[in-house]
Amino acid sequence: MIARCLLVASAALALVAPAAAQDFAITNATVATGDGSEPLENATVVVRDGHVVAAGTGVSAPSGVEVIDGSGKWVTPGIFSAVTTLGLADVDAVSESNDTSARNSPFSAALDVAPAINPASQQLLVARADGITRASIAPQPASGIFGGQGAVIDLGADADPITRARAFQIVALGEAGARLAGGSRTGTYAWLDNALHEAQAYAAGRWSGEDAMLTRADAEALGPVVTGQQALYVRVERAADIREVLKLARDFPRLDLVLLGVSEGWLVANDIAAAGVPVIADPLDDLPTGFDQIAATQSNIGRMQAAGVTVAIGGMEGGTAEQPRNARQYAGNLVALTRIPGANGLSWGQALATITSIPARIAGVGDRLGTLSPGATADVVIWDGDPLEVGSAAEAVFIDGVRQPVDNHQTRLRERYRDLDESDLPKAYDW
Repeated sequence: MIARCLLVASAALALVAPAAAQDFAITNATVATGDGSEPLENATVVVRDGHVVAAGTGVSAPSGVEVIDGSGKWVTPGIFSAVTTLGLADVDAVSESNDTSARNSPFSAALDVAPAINPASQQLLVARADGITRASIAPQPASGIFGGQGAVIDLGADADPITRARAFQIVALGEAGARLAGGSRTGTYAWLDNALHEAQAYAAGRWSGEDAMLTRADAEALGPVVTGQQALYVRVERAADIREVLKLARDFPRLDLVLLGVSEGWLVANDIAAAGVPVIADPLDDLPTGFDQIAATQSNIGRMQAAGVTVAIGGMEGGTAEQPRNARQYAGNLVALTRIPGANGLSWGQALATITSIPARIAGVGDRLGTLSPGATADVVIWDGDPLEVGSAAEAVFIDGVRQPVDNHQTRLRERYRDLDESDLPKAYDW
């Protein structure tokens, strides 16, 4: 019992303060900078004071820094999860451990996930071991069409995961929103229009609260949305609904829109591109799972990208929501699609960008995260092979230039049973 308490205490102490950044160079590696370009062989990455100094061929390791031989290895920016619920739930089916939604709350837009994120969550530790260094944490709409305010976090082994609090607001339209707004899309549009107008009045100092549908806290929280200071992530799937969302700019020209889901986005890709609205799309939507996804196709992302749409990989449910480490495999699938006649995929560099630089840009931190460009924050991962291949694994993970521990309950179980002495098995197994 005492040993267990000491173990828990030591784990807690490990989250007290971040370690100092390291100066190092990774040489002779295959390097992908994450900006959409193709990987470079026999390249070098140099990191000083927690920032990337240089990355590419013809770069030499400066004297006085640790040199890591990257022969046979791949180096990329850390994976940036575009939207996930990491750190909000320990066991999804146990309500007491699940903070992804607030079904009975009197608030909706005012909800802020930042205080609820658990930096010691095993989910974060598992994701970090697989190269996830940053993530946009999104609440699930439940008490209304607004889910609340999401946050950008780092997955470093310290007690403060927040990179950017209240980074975006999330709202559900389409079938998902209709279920929350009285059972019809008409309810969602009326709710959204009223909420934005009330928030506009609040931001302008004209909101009295009389006959208001929003609480004061919700109206205040939506103020930065209508003034363009906070992005609005809109969950929408059907092409017709996407067109309606794009029309919002006529009444609220300062909205910073991001489309989430977008199963039928390829049908209106030119409209999305013309509006300059980025997209976070689920790459597994190859078959309809609802009436607003009838035109779903695995070529959706490739076709939108070809039309000039900025697209990142992500989703509010399943796949990347609870397990963002799956995004690497999904990006690899998009590369494979380029080899299938009639399908639309992405080049290797484009696919990596959908899980590194593009999610960072959408989250408003692309000036310093998501790439290995000079001056960028040193979120760096060393892989034992092509990171878009299922069989590849992260060998070293750096966040802010600090090498991170990659042990978690999965690795401990692996080591526990790697060389099992069967003589220690209970007699019940001897039959």
